[in-house]
Amino acid sequence: MKKIIGMAAAGAMLLALAGCASGADSSTGAGDAPAPEDLIVGFSQVGAESGWRAANTKDIQAAFEDAGIELKFSDAQQKQENQIKAIRSYIQQGVDVIAFSPVVESGWDTVLKEAKDADIPVVLTDRSVDSADTSLYVSFLGSDFVEEGKKAGNWATEEFADADAVKIIQLEGTTGSAPAIDRAEGFADVIGSDPKFEIVASQTGDFTRSGGKQVTEALLKSNPDVDLIYAHNDDMGLGAIEAIEAAGLKPGVDIKILTIDAVKDGMQALADGKINFIVECSPLLGKQLVDIVNKVVAGEEVETRIVTEETTFTQEEAIAALPDRQY
Repeated sequence: MKKIIGMAAAGAMLLALAGCASGADSSTGAGDAPAPEDLIVGFSQVGAESGWRAANTKDIQAAFEDAGIELKFSDAQQKQENQIKAIRSYIQQGVDVIAFSPVVESGWDTVLKEAKDADIPVVLTDRSVDSADTSLYVSFLGSDFVEEGKKAGNWATEEFADADAVKIIQLEGTTGSAPAIDRAEGFADVIGSDPKFEIVASQTGDFTRSGGKQVTEALLKSNPDVDLIYAHNDDMGLGAIEAIEAAGLKPGVDIKILTIDAVKDGMQALADGKINFIVECSPLLGKQLVDIVNKVVAGEEVETRIVTEETTFTQEEAIAALPDRQY
């Protein structure tokens, strides 16, 4: 079925095409929803840089399979040019909806304008873009990364309430990505009001375990008296654990570790006392994305910003949650 969205045509022509059209544009009201098996969705994933990303990919693919919707999937391998190429390929193929998790925030206007001109709605998942033209996408589904950073900062202020000085190494996510920018901002917003907190080094580990290990190894040499490592995801925190242990120190004790994500490996490290606190960022976005797609192609209104609900974990809470953890 070839879906036609948002076409301003004469009534007779619209009736003639009704059998092969999925409905009106989401801003013009609901139309007849096509059958799931007639839909094709193109999805461009950031890559497979972490356990979180792997769980996110698996959940999205499973959700569309369960819904009976064809999903064309591409792995950008953390390169923006690969995502732009994939999106243009989806436009040429005439898919019904394009969804993607942007590698970085900037540089999307041109290709998203091409999708809009082709009447193909775009849904952002997990990460946003910094475009001033919000009409280039219909919805953004994902976490509030600034809030995650603030939760991390709140724990740090409570954990080190009696300390005179706190030296912090920050392991940043991919440079230019929304979670890296926002998690740093939220954390700084909270600890910035207390001069005893000092980020003595901040460097990207690209959200990978190997990156977290390499960066921590280097930064510990110049900052041996660091008190806390704040990692923008679990994988970098797990890499930091390896570097700390290689330096003859005890992670979680000699150097405390604070991370974001709450994937199984991170939760296990928290349960073992090697990580001290984790802020959750759920990768299970598949069912919500399917729901958005179904509403969009049916011409129904969808919220432009959908925030996922998440929590935080202490060691005791991680121990309790691990047996039923889905990712």
